[in-house]
Amino acid sequence: MLRIVLLARRRRLGAPDVEDPGGRVRAGDTWREVRKDAAMAEPSPVHELRLAVQVDSFERAVAFYRDALGLPVIRSWEDARGSGILLDAGHAVLELLAGDQAEYVDEVETGSRHGGATMRVALEVEDAPAVADRLVAAGGQRLGGPVDTPWGHRNVRLWAPEGVQLTLFTVFEPPADPPAEPAAADR
Repeated sequence: MLRIVLLARRRRLGAPDVEDPGGRVRAGDTWREVRKDAAMAEPSPVHELRLAVQVDSFERAVAFYRDALGLPVIRSWEDARGSGILLDAGHAVLELLAGDQAEYVDEVETGSRHGGATMRVALEVEDAPAVADRLVAAGGQRLGGPVDTPWGHRNVRLWAPEGVQLTLFTVFEPPADPPAEPAAADR
């Protein structure tokens, strides 16, 4: 499944076709078609992707993710050992990026490199700019966007409280001829 997602990203960026022996990804597939095909492929040995984030201010983080972003509570607890909460963040996909690709995505989403963050959480939402406005009002810091990406997403990048970098994205149909990747000298 991971390979399918990476192949789809390469096609959106206008990279040359890559041989796919399984035939599951075809030139011109939309992001949603690829995800649907991936879901029907062989099941993943991983049943859940859970990001466990240690926070300094539990109440502030809960207010940001549960209240401002609107993630439903699966379970919460508070006892003598501490507090925790599980929030439903929808379907998970693991996206791995080489350093140069991460730099390119930073440039597209924010206009500059935001080094230091080796992990960024990307959340697909109905209206990325509107959700970003809510999250900024709840303590997030906007880094860039909204921007329409060459791969067919409207993205907004934020620093969430507690130092988590977020990309909020809404999927749309990209233009027929997406812009070419900027030359290395332009980055």
